[in-house]
Amino acid sequence: MPRWLRKKVFNVAARVLTKPRGNYNRILPTDLETLRLTIRKGDVVLVDGDQRVSEVIKYLTQSSWSHVALYVGDELLRRFPTRREELVRLHGQDAQHLIIEALNEGVVASPLAKYAGFNTRVCRPHGLQRDDLQRILNEVLAQLGSSYDLKNLLDLARYFFPVSLIPRRFRRRALDFGSGLPTAVMCSSLIARAFQNVGFPILPATTPATTPRPRRRLRDYLRRPSDPYPAVFRRERPTLVTPRDFDLSPYFEIVKLNGLEAGKFDYRRIKWA
Repeated sequence: MPRWLRKKVFNVAARVLTKPRGNYNRILPTDLETLRLTIRKGDVVLVDGDQRVSEVIKYLTQSSWSHVALYVGDELLRRFPTRREELVRLHGQDAQHLIIEALNEGVVASPLAKYAGFNTRVCRPHGLQRDDLQRILNEVLAQLGSSYDLKNLLDLARYFFPVSLIPRRFRRRALDFGSGLPTAVMCSSLIARAFQNVGFPILPATTPATTPRPRRRLRDYLRRPSDPYPAVFRRERPTLVTPRDFDLSPYFEIVKLNGLEAGKFDYRRIKWA
């Protein structure tokens, strides 16, 4: 197939697959102001998408989440002061509250408010060091303008109809397609690669240590531990990391955006129907 024709077919198919569904089920409303006050740079935002392809991703991963983005806040304003006027014109107040995500049109900066009407979850990397956070932000921001891996999107299309026939053990591997081009990214792999490059785990396979740990002495308790963990950690391929993995990861905290987190929840005030 000629390149121009293949590109046209890809674009048409992508528009069909990313067309919004008509029966989106919003479970809990998002308080945008609370979200802006709570979220931090480096937090991962999970989204229950409303596109046709979202249903396939959620089924293959057995999850409620089909999309992922990284919160970068006002980093673009700070790093590119000459673009301040342009960014404020495009995003208004949310120029200080931006996320980086990979969409059909490529890797872009979007306002946090974009997903205020969706089911979302915020995952915070536990204990992430400031220097490593900056490296993650640097890598993700450097991807702005990169193309989206449309081949991966089309590979997912084959599972629209026979999706229920895919054996459970193959569903995760079904996401491992893509063009293989270094300039083509997917939403999860974009963020997963940045975290993995600083050694921060998402949902790695681990092998327990085969030798017992040496007995600790008093001085070992008095100093900050720096010895490697005894288990062996194995990195997951970035193309196999899905939004669900950030949700399940023991290394990411789930940030509550309601009265429960603020300590204001009192079940006795509920008026049941």
